[in-house]
Amino acid sequence: MEAVKTVEGKALPLGWDDVDTDQIVPSDALKRIERTGFGQFLFSAWREDPDFVLNKPEHEGAVVLLAGQNFGSGSSREHAPWAIQDYGFGAVIAPSFADIFKNNCAKIGLLAVELSEEAVEKLLEMVREDPETVVSVDLEGRVVKAPGFEEPFAFDNFARYRLLNGLDDIALTLTHEDDLEAFEKTRPSHLPSVL
Repeated sequence: MEAVKTVEGKALPLGWDDVDTDQIVPSDALKRIERTGFGQFLFSAWREDPDFVLNKPEHEGAVVLLAGQNFGSGSSREHAPWAIQDYGFGAVIAPSFADIFKNNCAKIGLLAVELSEEAVEKLLEMVREDPETVVSVDLEGRVVKAPGFEEPFAFDNFARYRLLNGLDDIALTLTHEDDLEAFEKTRPSHLPSVL
């Protein structure tokens, strides 16, 4: 996983509440055996509507997704954050997230940032008025910025440490490699070893 310090660029003003993981990526798209390639299925049912916000050319290249309350609810589908990230988004900003969705985001380097409803609504209005508005999500400083807008956010310290250092579950385990090797050397020879 690559380290994540700041995500900056255009934003997509989705703004809908209670978007569940099946709406983010439908179950019929879950036939792949790797983590890549899910971006093509992002919001696929909604993208059939030519007026859906993701289809609008002015939002092409957006890297921040602005969502509503309870984003990522439903199943524990890891494919939902994979699809969002694979499509090109580096951060999702919403007033609230389903816990498991938020945790799945942190595991792959996708920032899930909670701001107040008022702050998210202000960002949505800004981006709807001017799709070229640049939104910056600064994980180091724990602040979201846009022209005339600055809002701090809380972020779990351990998840922040992992993201800033690019540590997925395996990389985090390998930070203890010396301790693991020392432990393995103390095991009786008749037991399995990873060395």
